[in-house]
Amino acid sequence: MAVPYNHRAIEQKWRKNWEEHPVNVNDGKKPKYYCLDMFPYPSGSGLHVGHWRGYVISDVWSRYKMLQGYYLIHPMGWDAFGLPAENYAIKMGVHPAKSTAENISNIKRQINEIAAIYDWDMEVNTTDPDFYKWTQWIFVKMFKEGLAYEKEMPINWCPSCKTGLANEEVVNGCCERCGATVTKKNLKQWMLRITKYAERLLNDLDKLDWPEKVKKMQTDWIGKSYGAEIDFEVDGREEKIKVYTTRPDTLYGATFMVLAPEHALAASLAADEYKEQVEKYIFDSSMKSNVDRLQDKEKTGVFTGSYAVNPLNQAKIPIWLSDYVLADYGTGAIMCVPAHDDRDFEFAKKFEIPIIQVIAKDGVENPDLTEAYTEPGIMINSDKFNGMNSEDAKRDVPGMLEEQGIGKKTVNYKLRDWVFSRQRYWGEPIPIIHCEHCGAVPVPEDQLPLLLPEVESYQPTGTGESPLADIEEWVNTTCPVCGRPAKRETNTMPQWAGSSWYFLRYVDSHNKEELVSREKADKYLPVDMYIGGVEHAVLHLLYSRFYTKFLCDMGVIDFDEPFKKLFNQGMITGKNGIKMSKSKGNVVSPDDLVQDYGCDSLRLYELFVGPPELDSEWDERGIDGVYRYINRFWNLVMDYKDCGVSATKEMVKLRHKMVYDITNRLDNFSLNTVISGFMEYNNKFIELAKKEGGIDKESLETMVLLLAPFAPHITEELWEALGHTDSVFHNTWPAYEEEAMKDDEKEVAVQINGKTKAVISLPVDVTKEAALEAGKAAIAQKLTGTIVKEIYVPGRIINIVQK
Repeated sequence: MAVPYNHRAIEQKWRKNWEEHPVNVNDGKKPKYYCLDMFPYPSGSGLHVGHWRGYVISDVWSRYKMLQGYYLIHPMGWDAFGLPAENYAIKMGVHPAKSTAENISNIKRQINEIAAIYDWDMEVNTTDPDFYKWTQWIFVKMFKEGLAYEKEMPINWCPSCKTGLANEEVVNGCCERCGATVTKKNLKQWMLRITKYAERLLNDLDKLDWPEKVKKMQTDWIGKSYGAEIDFEVDGREEKIKVYTTRPDTLYGATFMVLAPEHALAASLAADEYKEQVEKYIFDSSMKSNVDRLQDKEKTGVFTGSYAVNPLNQAKIPIWLSDYVLADYGTGAIMCVPAHDDRDFEFAKKFEIPIIQVIAKDGVENPDLTEAYTEPGIMINSDKFNGMNSEDAKRDVPGMLEEQGIGKKTVNYKLRDWVFSRQRYWGEPIPIIHCEHCGAVPVPEDQLPLLLPEVESYQPTGTGESPLADIEEWVNTTCPVCGRPAKRETNTMPQWAGSSWYFLRYVDSHNKEELVSREKADKYLPVDMYIGGVEHAVLHLLYSRFYTKFLCDMGVIDFDEPFKKLFNQGMITGKNGIKMSKSKGNVVSPDDLVQDYGCDSLRLYELFVGPPELDSEWDERGIDGVYRYINRFWNLVMDYKDCGVSATKEMVKLRHKMVYDITNRLDNFSLNTVISGFMEYNNKFIELAKKEGGIDKESLETMVLLLAPFAPHITEELWEALGHTDSVFHNTWPAYEEEAMKDDEKEVAVQINGKTKAVISLPVDVTKEAALEAGKAAIAQKLTGTIVKEIYVPGRIINIVQK
């Protein structure tokens, strides 16, 4: 009888062994493989079993690649600046530097419990001056290239976090971090001109091995559209209003115009009798987020009392304000064609504005439209365009308008420049000095990092200024250009600043002179596999692509996409699919489970709960079944490791089938079925051992090697028990031979008149005649009539038809 499986002793033994003898060593001969996790921000609640899932997936994949002969770059670090860390510190009543350090220490302990092969020598922390020196350096380079600029604008404002938010940080009108309803606030902000890269960000999605849903989310966020800009004169005034439209072919159907409430002309267009209503509407709109404005089902608006002139037919059309038009999309003004746009139709019906149909299915006008007609058709009520197919008109009209000097063909994007300022303390200081004589001047590169000053009071002011603004000795400085008195920029960078490029720093984390040396960048970058949650599909992934393209343009690196392959794992949820959170009281800590069942069991169960790309509900009872499997596997190897049984044909066939099956499931990232496959083959080998008196050593070794990436401790122990002195991870992933998997015999159903009466085994190369004879012999006692037909479907069915 085997020595009982003692997970605590085994796991403690091998952790110590790995510390002294790391299994992932760069010998300079192996090709590299860079597998990366999305690094965590140091939450005070630590890791729960949902966090474990992603880290286990990445470690399994890393160990698999290691067994395939790669040197693994598998680092870990901390996304430690930003709102989450600062808000937690405020809640706990401590300084964010202190709470962040404590949280990192706790999470690092938990991460080590996973037994992942992280290279802690590569560790980075976004709050480390040696790291954020280069975050600031990137900003200075962007400033010098005209990609970083200041602009006063209405921004999303979180009244709870008391800071500005990028559009991407607003979810359903609420702050992504705290859930407070977002309002608007006019502030001077630092912006990053990500729009300059819009076309490249869109086109280069085609070369990425990413989930299609993520590529679509980025495509929709960038939002490229083709159309025309058209100038409308304002009746009785010199100003013109420029509109952007994707449907210039419907210009004859424009019966009104809508401006965003923030449009530069919005207030001045109000006639005397409409001024009060217009001013109130502009104010009310300023209190709503862009997301709310676009999602409001009930359309609102106010008539300005002014009219625009349709440049094609000189018709006067009323100018309205409505908050469903955004100032930062297109020109902030749209021509409205209610007959052919759902939103315009709803607005026109509500405010009793004329509706003119200019496209009809068969060229016949419908005088009683009950909804907007949005399908292709024939142009009507459009003068020289009448009779044209609307699809042809959509393609040709922009050029015709351009020739007549009425419009200009153009391309537009929904993507907006990135609001980069945060009115908070816990972030990278923006390395800019404001001089009355020289304007905005970057901190000289040899003076970076610009250190975040140590303060006692760091709470947000709520005034729109960062707490740094109150530190006079830090704010007051001299201009590096003219030497006169000047002031530092007091806003800090968003959390996304460090996470947009951190993956580059890992491979050269101790470099004091460069962000990353070109030698190491060329050798180890980019990332081959990136694993993390789909919630970062737009924010983090888009920003990282932007930073990578910029640094490529600067010659720092020679690739322009950061992550070759992306895998998004699903969440582990609490009961009824509710997201785990401390506030909901449904967080499951891995700490006790590791003590009770061992790290290996928890690793396997994290993968067994469901397909890794889908959300799975946590049920702690299931880990018992995994623990039983591990014990059965332990007993199988330990009972038969010295049995001396030679491999039978059946053992060889089962071994090769197992390697083929597990490898294919793993390559397809069907990790939950890999675990069920281990259980299935374990049972088959147990039955075979009972039949043959044991299992051959090569089959046992193969089973251990296959399981090693998933359960590293027990497999190291069993590998040693099998007589090896090297680590199981210094070996090669098993190969399979198709010839060895082929069956010598197949089970065939024997039927009488289509009903199965017996099942027999036949050689795979049996002749039809021999198969029929064997089949008839098996059911001889059940044949009572006259045989009229004999059917054999090779390898499947023998059917004897009798009457």
